[in-house]
Amino acid sequence: MISKIKIILKSIGPGFIIASVVLGPGSITVSSQVGSVYGYSFLWVIIISIIFMANYTSMSARFGVTNDNSILQTIAVKYGRWFAIAVGASAFLSSLSFQFGNNIGVGIGMHGITGINERIWPLIFTPLAIILLFWAKNLYKILEKLMMVLVGVIIISFFINLTLTSPQFIPIAKGFVPQPVAGDQYSIVSALMGTTFCLAVAMYYSYLAQNKGWKKENLKSSLRDTYVGMFMLAFISCIIIITSASSLNPFGIRVNSAADMAIQLESLFGVYAKVIFSLGLCAAAFSSLMVNSVVGGGLLADGLGMGRSMNEKKPKIFILIILLAGMFIAVFMRGNIIYALIIAQASSILSVPLVAIGLIMVLNSREIMGKHRNNWWQNAIAFMGLLSISLMVFFMYRSLVIYLGAL
Repeated sequence: MISKIKIILKSIGPGFIIASVVLGPGSITVSSQVGSVYGYSFLWVIIISIIFMANYTSMSARFGVTNDNSILQTIAVKYGRWFAIAVGASAFLSSLSFQFGNNIGVGIGMHGITGINERIWPLIFTPLAIILLFWAKNLYKILEKLMMVLVGVIIISFFINLTLTSPQFIPIAKGFVPQPVAGDQYSIVSALMGTTFCLAVAMYYSYLAQNKGWKKENLKSSLRDTYVGMFMLAFISCIIIITSASSLNPFGIRVNSAADMAIQLESLFGVYAKVIFSLGLCAAAFSSLMVNSVVGGGLLADGLGMGRSMNEKKPKIFILIILLAGMFIAVFMRGNIIYALIIAQASSILSVPLVAIGLIMVLNSREIMGKHRNNWWQNAIAFMGLLSISLMVFFMYRSLVIYLGAL
């Protein structure tokens, strides 16, 4: 039994990296807010989102272990360089949009632990990320080990906070049953799904699998790693919602940010709860800060035909742009930062369905995938995921129009 566990632990890696970039301050904030306002009612959204995310990530894994060329190189050859550039640019803009949120998350987490102003910490953690990303001899191995540690810290931190609450198991179970959605709840579902179902990150799994050196004989290992990573992602997201629903919703307390969640936990359970929550938030923010920049910079560079490896110079230029831009915005920007985020996020998510379309086209090509192409049920889930992400874009733009009209 112990030997089997060791084999499984050695075979995992990319799945933890994927989970670490998806689980950033944005997902913690949205999950905290949903739990405080709606209780356990939307736990089912996490499960559906994870099914979509796991399906697309496993599609990416199958491509990565069965092909030597990268997925964007393949798209460029078969469907045109313009399509590869569009997908890469979409990933880059999305990463750029959310990077300053990761910096703010690091600052909030460290402020909760040390009491030092949150604007100081991006000036420390971004250079640390640059050192790790630019001077590591084997960047993939560094990321794999570091992300496994950070995800472990996140799980322990939020699980400890959960034990301080008094969750109600029957309402929790009912929360996993899909319910009709009406009115402004569509925006809630879109936000919750958008923080979990990240297509650009799913596509990048193929690069991680290739960097790990996996081939066709490692297909089972890659799929097992995918499902372990997605389980961890769903588990943590559900813990955050349940914690917020159990500790805040019964008292009518509403949170709008992860910082609010930390403050309310302190008021209910004491300073240690705030510190533990802040530690988990900081770990989530820093892991997302690092890998988010690698995903966005790497996919844009490969889309442009300028390199695919995390260890090449040209992809690191785009990675550096994302890291520095996120740091400077978080530290120096004044004014309506939320408005800037809305504009950036709205403009980048428009191209996100292109990522889904690209993956579906490649994974259904007999020439590219052979016997490993999608079967009917994988395509069914993929098309339902594409429909969901398209609806999410629609509701996001509708909310944006309403928001701008109210200014």
